[in-house]
Amino acid sequence: MEFKLTEDQRRIVGTVRELTQNNFKPRALKYMDGTFPWENIRELANIGVLGMAVPEEYGGLGMNVFDTALVLEEIAKGCYVTAMAVMGEVGVQTKIIDAFAPESIKRRLLPAVCKGEAILAVCMTEPHAGTDVSNYRTNADIVGDKLVLNGVKTLISRVDEAQAFVVFSRINKAPGRSGIGCVMIEKGTPGFTTTARYHTMGGENLAEIRFENCELPLENLIVRDDGFRRLLKAFNTQRCLNPAISLGLAEGAFEESVKYARDRTAFGQSIGEFQGIRFKLADMYREIEAARSILYRACATANPFPDPYQAACAKVFCNEMSLRVTSEAIQIHGGYGFTDEYPVSRFYRGARYGSLGGGTSETLKELVGKMILANFGVDGFLGLNTF
Repeated sequence: MEFKLTEDQRRIVGTVRELTQNNFKPRALKYMDGTFPWENIRELANIGVLGMAVPEEYGGLGMNVFDTALVLEEIAKGCYVTAMAVMGEVGVQTKIIDAFAPESIKRRLLPAVCKGEAILAVCMTEPHAGTDVSNYRTNADIVGDKLVLNGVKTLISRVDEAQAFVVFSRINKAPGRSGIGCVMIEKGTPGFTTTARYHTMGGENLAEIRFENCELPLENLIVRDDGFRRLLKAFNTQRCLNPAISLGLAEGAFEESVKYARDRTAFGQSIGEFQGIRFKLADMYREIEAARSILYRACATANPFPDPYQAACAKVFCNEMSLRVTSEAIQIHGGYGFTDEYPVSRFYRGARYGSLGGGTSETLKELVGKMILANFGVDGFLGLNTF
């Protein structure tokens, strides 16, 4: 069985790689203070990357999850902050608007996303509830022909830059997971305030948002009936894009390690001549290739959203692999690897986020474990067809 990228995939990956290595990577250090990478975003908009997840009728490229993951993987090899900013435009919030929003909202926002003129954000986590969505308190009441939104969301990316926010919320105070839907709110809505800010070790800025009696048009109710199940299906896209960034970070760290092992000398020879370093590089390569296989396989299940169990397995494996590989890259670089001037330290800090966002490793292992006990075939392991 042979796997090859198509000519179109090779072309766009090659274009993004050139842009990343020549432009984004040299600029990466300056974004570690939380500065949003606007110049990178505009360059990616110019080649159509921001519209990858947007259908052609709204000005996008209408590309699939696999194509999007390939591009994010390439960007992450040079700049984690830029990769995360792009995931905000091609990820769950865009998918939710495309899949569920009324036509008027699609036509207002999606063409602007493609041009880099509208940054989107998703609001899920609350101060007292992250993975435990059944404990969400943010609520949108339907009052006549409008919505009234109240609540607090925290650890939200791109708050200062975003024009629109997809907010996971209760609808009419309905209890439990079945009561969760989502609404869209735009910046500048009265009652929308930023109440706290956080700077991450990866370089991004996050913030807390408070909604106090925010009145919204009824069309801003994006998902209501069977809301949580539908939203979670869309969210499985994120569980392929997040690990694509983890894979790219590991590959970037590996590339730096190979170069350093060739150039750095000790005891009269390059450190790559020492078996201990070669073993490290061999293990890093093996882990990267295994992660690539499981991620690409999960991406290939998307129709239009990925299989939840394949995506969960890919996310956990890639997230944890990336931490190991980037850590070893620092070890290979010695003391220099611990400095900001060498990119491997930034790769490591970015890798630490992967297993926290988009579903923690513990949550996803529990999901997969339950599925195995319920469905695993008594005749033995049959691969993808088992599930």
